Amino acid sequence: MAEDQRLDATDQQKRRQVVRAVIASAVGTSIEWYDFFLYGFAASTIFAELFFPTNDPTTGLLLALGTYFGGFAARPIGAAIFGHYGDRIGRKATLIITLMTMGVATALVGLVPTYAQIGIWGGILLTLLRLLQGISVGGEWGGSVLLATEWGKTRGGRRGFLGSWPQFGVPVGLVLGYLALQIFQPLDPYWGWRIPFLLSIVMAAVGLYIRLGILETPVFTKVLRENKVERVPVRQVIVKNWREIVLSALLRTGQQAPFYIFTVFILTYATKTLGFAASDVYLYVIVAGVVSLFTVPFWGYISDLVGRRRLYIIGAAAMVVWSFVYWPLLDTRVPALVFLAIVAAAPIHDIQYGPQATFIAESFTGRLRYSGASLGYQLASITAGGPAPLIAVWLYATYESSFAIAVYMAICGLISVAAAFALKDRAHMDYAVEYDETGP
Repeated sequence: MAEDQRLDATDQQKRRQVVRAVIASAVGTSIEWYDFFLYGFAASTIFAELFFPTNDPTTGLLLALGTYFGGFAARPIGAAIFGHYGDRIGRKATLIITLMTMGVATALVGLVPTYAQIGIWGGILLTLLRLLQGISVGGEWGGSVLLATEWGKTRGGRRGFLGSWPQFGVPVGLVLGYLALQIFQPLDPYWGWRIPFLLSIVMAAVGLYIRLGILETPVFTKVLRENKVERVPVRQVIVKNWREIVLSALLRTGQQAPFYIFTVFILTYATKTLGFAASDVYLYVIVAGVVSLFTVPFWGYISDLVGRRRLYIIGAAAMVVWSFVYWPLLDTRVPALVFLAIVAAAPIHDIQYGPQATFIAESFTGRLRYSGASLGYQLASITAGGPAPLIAVWLYATYESSFAIAVYMAICGLISVAAAFALKDRAHMDYAVEYDETGP
């Protein structure tokens, strides 16, 4: 009887930790992505004028988006740095550092003087802080996913659903970032935009408080107990799992490139090319973000039922088709159809994004999982996410047609289909046992 009571108490404690871990992951990534998206939105709308004024509006926009790309280029660096420590000292401690780094960097963006005040030094400071943001995000994602999934059942269970909650932080950050700029920027063209950045330090403090109450994951605790910690996990995972790292990056191409076109480039395209008011476009993207709050965990849940690889291939193929529907809807300039295009893009994108975190994390063994998943995920930032708005600007300026952008998105989707076919489906394997000790 006493033994049964102890087992029940242990199960209850574990269930509480699962809930806390999921909340901590979702809240932490929401704050990180609020900070990251906030910069992207500002770069698309106001930073060109404030920090990179030129006679050619397109050049100014490209310069502003260039600093935006810098944050993506820094993300693999953050993945390597924090992946190393995440596999060495633990998921929890590493996540606390990434959250603090992002909060401070974003708040400092709100204090950077403009070009009119200190010349080009404003743009340089902005770029350096963007790099720090990128390093932080590069380390945040992997730890958040592992914090959520490694507290679940080690075999089967709801791992796809649990892994979708760190992804849930992206639409939350998207909505909060858009809302913050829409509320505060109109207050004053010179200082109103700074308030959302300064608020980041308060949000980071809240996230830090939540994360301090979480225990280390059972999977990493087991690695420590069995003395299997790698001395240089990043080097080891590159040697042992280079194929999985490359395929994980390619897997994201058809999701990440379209996503930043849907959320960042659309601000410029809808206002400058289609002639829509910025406030209307903000509203449309906010609604799309709200839709994703439901569809991201939904598709994560579905992946537990039908299989992550199968669902991912369906999602990537759907993105190929959607690429040639999305732009004709936008180009009608009919408000209802433009609204439909922007909002419908969210659930289609999320077919890939919901199961993506777990699909990638399952590709790496426990003692190398933080490093491997982070590197694979963040390398796509250089090849897909970061360049996407820049490529879209260039394609439209060169061909003066959205069809060229549609072709680019479709090619990205096909790359993801091929990568998903090539990546092993390890959903059936025990998450807590080292894969190289049990075979493929």
